[in-house]
Amino acid sequence: MFRLVQEALTNTMKHGGPGATAAVRLQLTPAEVRVEVDDDGAGGTAGSYSAGGGMTGMRERVSAFGGELDCGPREPRGWRVSALLRPDPAAAS
Repeated sequence: MFRLVQEALTNTMKHGGPGATAAVRLQLTPAEVRVEVDDDGAGGTAGSYSAGGGMTGMRERVSAFGGELDCGPREPRGWRVSALLRPDPAAAS
């Protein structure tokens, strides 16, 4: 999750424009780990990020652990990166 947050914040700095801010939320439960990074920057459209290596890398990292990733523009502006992982309880024992 660290690398996912790092990449999302890097994208805010690169694409958000001057004065863009971001909020990181982490939710941990016994059943899942959820992280959301929202920014209020100028950003771009969903299509403008689809070919980026950073987005591809985030998607690959999350899917390698059986997780889900959702990325896209926010209204009226900004961008959201949301990831959900459901740890395997058997792996903890």
